[in-house]
Amino acid sequence: MSATSLEPAQRRAARLAGALYISQMATGVFGFVVRSPLIARGDAARTAENIVAAERWFRLSIVTDVAVAAQVIALVWALYVLLRPVNRDLVLLGAFFRVAENAVLCAVTVNLLLALTLAKGTDYLKPVDAVQLHALARLFIGADALGYSLAFILLGIGSAIISYVLWQSRYAPRALAALGVCASAWFSVASGASIVFPGATQLLQMTSWAPMGLFEVGLGAWLLIRGARITP
Repeated sequence: MSATSLEPAQRRAARLAGALYISQMATGVFGFVVRSPLIARGDAARTAENIVAAERWFRLSIVTDVAVAAQVIALVWALYVLLRPVNRDLVLLGAFFRVAENAVLCAVTVNLLLALTLAKGTDYLKPVDAVQLHALARLFIGADALGYSLAFILLGIGSAIISYVLWQSRYAPRALAALGVCASAWFSVASGASIVFPGATQLLQMTSWAPMGLFEVGLGAWLLIRGARITP
Protein backbone atom coordinates (compact mmCIF):
# COMPACT_ATOMS: atom_id res chain seq x y z
CA MET A 1 0.00 0.00 0.00
CA SER A 2 1.31 3.46 -0.88
CA ALA A 3 0.54 6.96 0.29
CA THR A 4 -1.63 7.42 -2.82
CA SER A 5 -4.05 4.85 -1.37
CA LEU A 6 -5.49 7.55 0.87
CA GLU A 7 -8.50 9.38 -0.50
CA PRO A 8 -8.62 13.20 -0.53
CA ALA A 9 -11.34 13.13 2.15
CA GLN A 10 -9.04 11.10 4.40
CA ARG A 11 -6.19 13.56 3.91
CA ARG A 12 -8.41 16.50 4.80
CA ALA A 13 -9.81 14.66 7.80
CA ALA A 14 -6.28 13.89 9.03
CA ARG A 15 -5.28 17.57 8.96
CA LEU A 16 -8.52 18.55 10.67
CA ALA A 17 -8.03 15.90 13.36
CA GLY A 18 -4.51 17.15 13.99
CA ALA A 19 -5.70 20.73 14.39
CA LEU A 20 -8.54 19.67 16.70
CA TYR A 21 -6.26 17.54 18.90
CA ILE A 22 -4.17 20.65 19.53
CA SER A 23 -7.02 23.15 19.83
CA GLN A 24 -9.17 21.09 22.21
CA MET A 25 -6.15 20.54 24.44
CA ALA A 26 -5.33 24.26 24.44
CA THR A 27 -8.95 25.21 25.14
CA GLY A 28 -9.17 22.72 28.00
CA VAL A 29 -5.96 24.00 29.58
CA PHE A 30 -7.20 27.58 29.27
CA GLY A 31 -10.45 26.72 31.05
CA PHE A 32 -8.56 24.92 33.82
CA VAL A 33 -6.17 27.86 34.32
CA VAL A 34 -9.09 30.29 34.53
CA ARG A 35 -11.21 28.29 36.98
CA SER A 36 -8.68 26.50 39.17
CA PRO A 37 -7.47 29.58 41.14
CA LEU A 38 -11.07 30.35 42.12
CA ILE A 39 -11.53 27.04 43.96
CA ALA A 40 -10.23 27.36 47.53
CA ARG A 41 -9.51 23.88 48.81
CA GLY A 42 -11.49 23.16 51.99
CA ASP A 43 -13.03 26.66 52.14
CA ALA A 44 -16.54 26.87 50.68
CA ALA A 45 -17.05 30.51 51.70
CA ARG A 46 -13.83 31.69 50.07
CA THR A 47 -14.64 29.71 46.94
CA ALA A 48 -18.06 31.38 46.70
CA GLU A 49 -16.49 34.82 47.19
CA ASN A 50 -13.92 34.13 44.47
CA ILE A 51 -16.58 32.96 42.02
CA VAL A 52 -18.77 36.01 42.60
CA ALA A 53 -15.80 38.39 42.38
CA ALA A 54 -14.66 36.80 39.09
CA GLU A 55 -18.08 35.83 37.76
CA ARG A 56 -17.28 36.67 34.13
CA TRP A 57 -14.15 34.52 34.18
CA PHE A 58 -16.03 31.67 35.85
CA ARG A 59 -18.71 31.84 33.16
CA LEU A 60 -16.00 31.89 30.49
CA SER A 61 -14.50 28.71 31.96
CA ILE A 62 -17.91 27.04 31.67
CA VAL A 63 -18.18 28.04 28.01
CA THR A 64 -14.70 26.66 27.35
CA ASP A 65 -15.82 23.29 28.78
CA VAL A 66 -18.63 23.17 26.23
CA ALA A 67 -16.25 24.33 23.49
CA VAL A 68 -13.91 21.45 24.32
CA ALA A 69 -16.78 18.97 24.06
CA ALA A 70 -17.81 20.40 20.68
CA GLN A 71 -14.24 20.19 19.37
CA VAL A 72 -13.84 16.61 20.57
CA ILE A 73 -17.04 15.55 18.80
CA ALA A 74 -15.72 17.12 15.59
CA LEU A 75 -12.37 15.41 16.22
CA VAL A 76 -14.05 12.01 16.56
CA TRP A 77 -15.89 12.60 13.28
CA ALA A 78 -12.62 13.47 11.52
CA LEU A 79 -10.95 10.34 12.92
CA TYR A 80 -13.91 8.26 11.75
CA VAL A 81 -13.58 9.63 8.21
CA LEU A 82 -9.83 8.94 8.28
CA LEU A 83 -10.01 5.42 9.68
CA ARG A 84 -13.32 4.16 8.28
CA PRO A 85 -11.69 2.32 5.35
CA VAL A 86 -9.39 0.47 7.77
CA ASN A 87 -11.89 -0.94 10.27
CA ARG A 88 -15.28 0.76 10.10
CA ASP A 89 -16.97 -1.25 12.85
CA LEU A 90 -14.19 -0.83 15.40
CA VAL A 91 -13.63 2.88 14.81
CA LEU A 92 -17.39 3.42 15.05
CA LEU A 93 -17.39 1.68 18.45
CA GLY A 94 -14.59 3.96 19.62
CA ALA A 95 -16.51 6.98 18.33
CA PHE A 96 -19.61 5.96 20.32
CA PHE A 97 -17.55 5.84 23.54
CA ARG A 98 -16.12 9.30 22.83
CA VAL A 99 -19.53 10.80 22.05
CA ALA A 100 -20.93 9.27 25.27
CA GLU A 101 -17.99 10.78 27.15
CA ASN A 102 -18.82 14.25 25.90
CA ALA A 103 -22.53 13.82 26.61
CA VAL A 104 -21.59 13.18 30.24
CA LEU A 105 -19.27 16.20 30.30
CA CYS A 106 -21.93 18.52 28.89
CA ALA A 107 -24.45 17.24 31.42
CA VAL A 108 -22.20 17.71 34.46
CA THR A 109 -21.23 21.22 33.33
CA VAL A 110 -24.72 22.29 34.48
CA ASN A 111 -23.38 21.76 38.03
CA LEU A 112 -21.11 24.77 37.56
CA LEU A 113 -24.03 27.00 36.57
CA LEU A 114 -25.91 25.82 39.65
CA ALA A 115 -22.84 26.52 41.79
CA LEU A 116 -22.70 30.06 40.44
CA THR A 117 -26.39 30.60 41.23
CA LEU A 118 -25.90 29.37 44.78
CA ALA A 119 -22.75 31.44 45.31
CA LYS A 120 -24.52 34.62 44.20
CA GLY A 121 -27.56 33.91 46.34
CA THR A 122 -30.39 35.19 44.12
CA ASP A 123 -33.67 36.55 45.57
CA TYR A 124 -35.52 33.24 45.81
CA LEU A 125 -32.61 31.79 47.82
CA LYS A 126 -32.71 34.48 50.54
CA PRO A 127 -34.50 32.19 53.04
CA VAL A 128 -31.47 29.86 52.93
CA ASP A 129 -28.50 30.66 55.15
CA ALA A 130 -25.40 31.93 53.30
CA VAL A 131 -23.19 29.25 54.87
CA GLN A 132 -25.50 26.56 53.53
CA LEU A 133 -25.57 28.16 50.09
CA HIS A 134 -21.79 28.26 49.95
CA ALA A 135 -21.56 24.63 51.03
CA LEU A 136 -24.05 23.60 48.36
CA ALA A 137 -22.17 25.60 45.73
CA ARG A 138 -18.97 23.77 46.65
CA LEU A 139 -20.85 20.47 46.51
CA PHE A 140 -21.94 21.14 42.94
CA ILE A 141 -18.39 22.06 41.94
CA GLY A 142 -17.27 18.73 43.40
CA ALA A 143 -20.03 16.97 41.47
CA ASP A 144 -18.62 18.46 38.26
CA ALA A 145 -15.20 16.99 39.09
CA LEU A 146 -16.73 13.59 39.82
CA GLY A 147 -18.51 13.72 36.47
CA TYR A 148 -15.15 14.18 34.79
CA SER A 149 -13.86 10.99 36.44
CA LEU A 150 -16.79 9.05 35.00
CA ALA A 151 -16.42 10.63 31.56
CA PHE A 152 -12.67 9.94 31.50
CA ILE A 153 -13.35 6.21 31.85
CA LEU A 154 -15.28 6.39 28.58
CA LEU A 155 -12.63 8.67 27.05
CA GLY A 156 -9.88 6.14 27.72
CA ILE A 157 -11.85 3.22 26.29
CA GLY A 158 -12.82 5.11 23.13
CA SER A 159 -9.33 6.50 22.61
CA ALA A 160 -7.74 3.06 23.07
CA ILE A 161 -10.02 1.55 20.42
CA ILE A 162 -9.38 4.36 17.94
CA SER A 163 -5.63 4.20 18.64
CA TYR A 164 -5.66 0.48 17.87
CA VAL A 165 -7.32 1.13 14.50
CA LEU A 166 -4.69 3.83 13.89
CA TRP A 167 -2.03 1.22 14.66
CA GLN A 168 -3.62 -1.11 12.10
CA SER A 169 -3.75 1.64 9.49
CA ARG A 170 -0.07 2.69 9.62
CA TYR A 171 -1.26 6.25 8.86
CA ALA A 172 0.98 7.48 11.69
CA PRO A 173 4.08 5.99 13.35
CA ARG A 174 3.15 2.70 14.95
CA ALA A 175 5.07 3.61 18.10
CA LEU A 176 2.83 6.66 18.50
CA ALA A 177 -0.30 4.59 17.96
CA ALA A 178 0.93 1.98 20.45
CA LEU A 179 1.50 4.76 22.98
CA GLY A 180 -2.09 5.81 22.36
CA VAL A 181 -3.42 2.33 23.09
CA CYS A 182 -1.42 1.95 26.31
CA ALA A 183 -1.87 5.54 27.56
CA SER A 184 -5.60 5.51 26.83
CA ALA A 185 -6.17 2.15 28.52
CA TRP A 186 -4.28 3.28 31.61
CA PHE A 187 -6.15 6.60 31.59
CA SER A 188 -9.45 4.70 31.75
CA VAL A 189 -8.24 2.36 34.49
CA ALA A 190 -6.75 5.21 36.54
CA SER A 191 -9.95 7.26 36.25
CA GLY A 192 -12.00 4.34 37.54
CA ALA A 193 -9.45 3.62 40.28
CA SER A 194 -9.64 7.23 41.48
CA ILE A 195 -13.32 6.67 42.25
CA VAL A 196 -12.64 3.43 44.14
CA PHE A 197 -9.51 4.78 45.88
CA PRO A 198 -10.05 8.55 46.27
CA GLY A 199 -6.98 8.88 48.46
CA ALA A 200 -4.79 7.92 45.52
CA THR A 201 -6.41 10.35 43.07
CA GLN A 202 -3.44 12.72 42.82
CA LEU A 203 -0.97 9.90 42.14
CA LEU A 204 -3.27 8.30 39.59
CA GLN A 205 -3.72 11.60 37.78
CA MET A 206 0.02 12.26 37.68
CA THR A 207 0.74 8.84 36.16
CA SER A 208 -2.11 8.86 33.65
CA TRP A 209 -2.54 12.42 32.41
CA ALA A 210 1.09 12.90 31.30
CA PRO A 211 1.25 9.94 28.86
CA MET A 212 -2.24 10.73 27.58
CA GLY A 213 -1.31 14.35 26.96
CA LEU A 214 1.92 13.31 25.27
CA PHE A 215 0.02 11.02 22.92
CA GLU A 216 -2.67 13.54 21.99
CA VAL A 217 -0.25 16.41 21.41
CA GLY A 218 2.17 14.13 19.55
CA LEU A 219 -0.50 12.68 17.28
CA GLY A 220 -2.06 16.08 16.74
CA ALA A 221 1.25 17.59 15.71
CA TRP A 222 2.02 14.66 13.39
CA LEU A 223 -1.35 14.78 11.61
CA LEU A 224 -1.33 18.55 11.36
CA ILE A 225 2.22 18.85 10.03
CA ARG A 226 2.80 15.59 8.19
CA GLY A 227 -0.74 14.45 7.50
CA ALA A 228 -1.81 10.82 7.20
CA ARG A 229 0.60 8.67 5.22
CA ILE A 230 1.58 5.03 5.12
CA THR A 231 4.50 4.52 7.51
CA PRO A 232 6.82 1.48 7.78
